[in-house]
Amino acid sequence: MHATAYTYDPDTRTGQVLLDDGTPVPFDAAAFDAGQLRLLRPGQRVRIETEPEVTGREGTGPGGTAFRITLVTLQTL
Repeated sequence: MHATAYTYDPDTRTGQVLLDDGTPVPFDAAAFDAGQLRLLRPGQRVRIETEPEVTGREGTGPGGTAFRITLVTLQTL
């Protein structure tokens, strides 16, 4: 799935991405670290991987399915 970097805090390595429909979805340090990035700037296109979410901090994907981001990396063509 693709998204756009929205916020990023380099101290905590957490932030949010915007899905293509404009929905902000948070990611944690583990998702950022999994992508092996060193920095993320707002506006960059990213590729995200997700898994079903069972707690409260999630985004909503197609069909209303709750998910959490497990990986954030730069989108490549």
